Amino acid sequence: MEKKRFLETGQIVTTHGIAGAVKVRPWCDTPDFLTEFETLYFDHGKVPMQVENARVFKDMVLIKFAGVSDMTAAQKLRGRVIYADREDIILPEGSYFIQDLIGLSVVDADQPAHCYGRLTEVIQPGANDVYTVRTPEGKDVLIPVIPDVVIRTDLAEGKLYIRPLKGLFDDAD
Repeated sequence: MEKKRFLETGQIVTTHGIAGAVKVRPWCDTPDFLTEFETLYFDHGKVPMQVENARVFKDMVLIKFAGVSDMTAAQKLRGRVIYADREDIILPEGSYFIQDLIGLSVVDADQPAHCYGRLTEVIQPGANDVYTVRTPEGKDVLIPVIPDVVIRTDLAEGKLYIRPLKGLFDDAD
């Protein structure tokens, strides 16, 4: 499965102050994640932007890019999507980028030939994530991401191995 090198991490929503800083709505687990980069990108990774400083402000991130020195220059960046280079990111063991999970075949951990469907969405309601699996019949089934259900994720194989809770699928035991 081909992985995108540049990952969408947030969007500039407005300016902050008069010195060229921008306010970014983060699209990552925590706003702090965006403060760790020396370089972020625009245009799907084509335009690198050096980060002079970044800090969390409420649930947003304030970023000052090199070369953006006033409010007028910052205003021109409104609405732009910010990308991070996958090669600059080290994920903890057992963590995955959502976009790498989308499209995985969801198979039975005990009978891998049995495919429940494809993972189409990751929902993050709070305590644990929930995967949406679209069955071959077009039905969406919600799978809690807990150790008893999600047994193994294999991005190289393109498969998510599960033991579904009783009743999640019509043919569940």
